[in-house]
Amino acid sequence: MIRLHNVSKSFDGGNSFAVRNISFHIERGETLVLLGSSGSGKSTTLKTINRLIEPTSGEIEIGGKNILHLDPIELRRSIGYVFQGIGLFPHMTVEENVGVVLRLLGQSRAERSKRARELLSLVELDPDIYATNFPEELSGGQQQRVGVARALAADPECLLMDEPFGAVDALTRKTLQDELLKLKQRLKKTIVFVTHDIFEALVLADRIAVFHEGNLEQIAAPHKIVANPASDFVRDLFQEPARNLELFREFSS
Repeated sequence: MIRLHNVSKSFDGGNSFAVRNISFHIERGETLVLLGSSGSGKSTTLKTINRLIEPTSGEIEIGGKNILHLDPIELRRSIGYVFQGIGLFPHMTVEENVGVVLRLLGQSRAERSKRARELLSLVELDPDIYATNFPEELSGGQQQRVGVARALAADPECLLMDEPFGAVDALTRKTLQDELLKLKQRLKKTIVFVTHDIFEALVLADRIAVFHEGNLEQIAAPHKIVANPASDFVRDLFQEPARNLELFREFSS
């Protein structure tokens, strides 16, 4: 579905690199979590996939097509994108925010309204209650649900999520994680999810890509990373969180 081959990005003409020779492949319907601290290169890598950031070198393909040969505006409209700041338009209702991409694609008002109401129900926001609200009338968690609904409006195969739950409280974050898992099962979307939260990565990922100082340290299923870390950095990163998560699961079962 998505393939990165030797992707690098420098913002200073090659004196330093935000990411260096990153290569991985994401299967259709897979959730790949890009995990790392601030400045590790995970968000830069994510944004190269929809060309919000142009790679300095390397190749990126989606569905077998080199994205550098595609119109960047059309590419972005074909990919769902959710980020921490949410970015809802304050002067638009919830329904209008969800349908904004559909408006750009030329759909009628009736078509946009129907699709927006379907998606609000999907993210567990009753459209009869919330469709005519404005963003300022919603909680942070509700706004983030609207952001997810908007990203799904054009029914994209791929969904990019850049620390989408980082600005909400812990309880709301757990609820949103659970809802994302349900959506994943129902919609079978390919998801690339950026986080610095190890517990979030362990809960959501089919595979985790661990970033450190612009390098891809390891990419594997969560249990394989915990059992067989590829470097001392990965071992130290996962040792205590993995133990605590196992204790939490035993306590909760």
